Amino acid sequence: MTKRYHVDITSAAERDIQRNHDYIARDKPRAAANWVREIRRQILSLALMPMRCEIIPEAEDVGIEYRHIIFGQYRTVFRIVEKRVIILRVIHGARLFDLSFLNVPY
Repeated sequence: MTKRYHVDITSAAERDIQRNHDYIARDKPRAAANWVREIRRQILSLALMPMRCEIIPEAEDVGIEYRHIIFGQYRTVFRIVEKRVIILRVIHGARLFDLSFLNVPY
């Protein structure tokens, strides 16, 4: 039997999704709606086998296994804690990534 994880999305990640949607929707409203659907589908897919996603290289220095799933130019960054997958951020890949982005309560 496959182990299932509970997926939690932080408020910071929800804000990221909304901001990214709004940015895309300025020029392409339909593409923005499709982007949100796909991001949410990918996030929910983490309930099964979240370990399939690679550990982000930026996390090596802190010794915590932050992982990510990539969709187009966006990274969904998460942690696995026991039976939970905690979605921390959904950021554009062109943004300079700083581990302070991950200082969100969960």
